[in-house]
Amino acid sequence: MASGFSYTAGTPRCFPFWQEFSKCYASTDNPGQCRAQADDYLECLHRTQEIARARAIKAEFVKKAEHQAHEGRKAADILADGVIVGVGLIQRGKEESKS
Repeated sequence: MASGFSYTAGTPRCFPFWQEFSKCYASTDNPGQCRAQADDYLECLHRTQEIARARAIKAEFVKKAEHQAHEGRKAADILADGVIVGVGLIQRGKEESKS
């Protein structure tokens, strides 16, 4: 991974983060100063924060769907209105939601 070559002969997605980390690690006497670069590299490899954020968005969507189901809408209608992409940032008009 840190060699700079991927399976498709291009640059791997996390290679720039590895270069930043290795440059910092090589130029410092205290490796603890490179914690931010190491965290960026590990996030790129494993995407733990991205997955946690997606789970939080999904949980909020499900919570909102359950709340709307208690108000009288059918759960199938709520789920058909939008997927997780529709997190409520863009409000649909009354005429659009009836069609």
